[in-house]
Amino acid sequence: MKLDVDVLRYLSKDDFRVLTAVELGMRNHEIVPTELIDRIARLKHGGTYKVLKYLLKHKLLHHDNSKYDGFRLTYLGYDFLAIKTMVNKGVFVAVGRQIGVGKESDIFEVACEDGTVLAMKLHRLGRVSFRAVKSKRDYLRHRSSYNWLYLSRLAALKEFAFMKALETHGFPVPNAVEHNRHCVVMSLIQGYPLVQVRQLQNPEIVFETIIGIVVRLAEHGLIHCDFNEFNIMIDDDEKITMIDFPQMVSVSHRNAQMYFDRDVECIFKFFRKRFNLSFQESLDDIDSSDEGRDESGKPCFSVIERSAGFLDRELAASGFTRKDEEDIQRFIEGGAESDTNSDSEGVDLVEDLNEADKIDGDSSHLLELDEGHGSQGKEESSEECENSGSGKEDASDKKESDMENEAEFVKSLSKQRRRAIAVAHRGRKTLASRNSYKDKGGRSSHNSKIQKQLSSW
Repeated sequence: MKLDVDVLRYLSKDDFRVLTAVELGMRNHEIVPTELIDRIARLKHGGTYKVLKYLLKHKLLHHDNSKYDGFRLTYLGYDFLAIKTMVNKGVFVAVGRQIGVGKESDIFEVACEDGTVLAMKLHRLGRVSFRAVKSKRDYLRHRSSYNWLYLSRLAALKEFAFMKALETHGFPVPNAVEHNRHCVVMSLIQGYPLVQVRQLQNPEIVFETIIGIVVRLAEHGLIHCDFNEFNIMIDDDEKITMIDFPQMVSVSHRNAQMYFDRDVECIFKFFRKRFNLSFQESLDDIDSSDEGRDESGKPCFSVIERSAGFLDRELAASGFTRKDEEDIQRFIEGGAESDTNSDSEGVDLVEDLNEADKIDGDSSHLLELDEGHGSQGKEESSEECENSGSGKEDASDKKESDMENEAEFVKSLSKQRRRAIAVAHRGRKTLASRNSYKDKGGRSSHNSKIQKQLSSW
């Protein structure tokens, strides 16, 4: 949908109030009922219905009355809410032309109050060209149902977090300014996508720079997963800047090596076709002692060590689990051996508890004995230890007496349970079944009337 910001200047406070009410209602509803929108917006004299009609005219809302009368936000209405929030914060004051279109986002120029030009990226997941989100992205995680607007918001939040972290670690990325909903505002890169470049003064240096970025990302614990000529910007001085980060994963991901090799292969393939770069010559220049590359000159994922940091842990990148974080903490603290022993003890305790749950009322009887008669139990055990050398007849007599005592305790416990259950049922209200109304005037009701008459006689 084309972003037409001319309508934005004519929207009133009530219009944005209704848009916000629809957004709040979409947390629990796919189609928000009209009555719920009216209750959330709280406009006077039935003004909600007039505003809904106006917003529907400008395609900020979508009307659906298949099951009930309701509305939902469109991407244009979501754009207006994000842009209005950015303007109120003073991030920018004007929206310019569209400078980029992707499979999951649109990029526009925006101008600040001092004249600085920034880039605004609006995530638009759910397009016809990109709908397999569950198989290609990890935004859903364990969710079975989802909303495209909510997924776009998660993608923007993830990209903003990655951009901020990479910028602090010195990676060539745009400067992240602000984000809201599915909108991310960043610095505008004065350059061109690498796919549009036909000639380079130093293609070998540019190639080595790009491969160095891929390896450095892996050393920090991250893999770009979409590192190709479309997501690499280059300026007139052949300075490299990488963009597009929502799909980044951890080096602990189960498919990390495949993603890493794919990124490297994309760069090799592009420079081989576009600039006729022969990698055999560059290999001859490299020392034979240079480790970390195979025979074809490609970096080996298995050789790369995570020596620079743990960005995947800080950003909770896909593939980095809590178990990995615990292992790292153990390694840092230097108590791996003691922790493994404690883990084995914990597993044994869990198994013992599971076995104890399977035991009948005898186990509960034994627990009550330990709690109520702990001192007596200790004395009896000490006496048994001292008289362990006595005859077998005394031991058999003790066992029989113990079995009789246990049987009595089990009976008493069962009686106590029955009494407790009866007391609990007395306090509850008897609930009638759903189909009780169907028997009105039937055989059961007729029998109850006869019983009442007999009791009165």
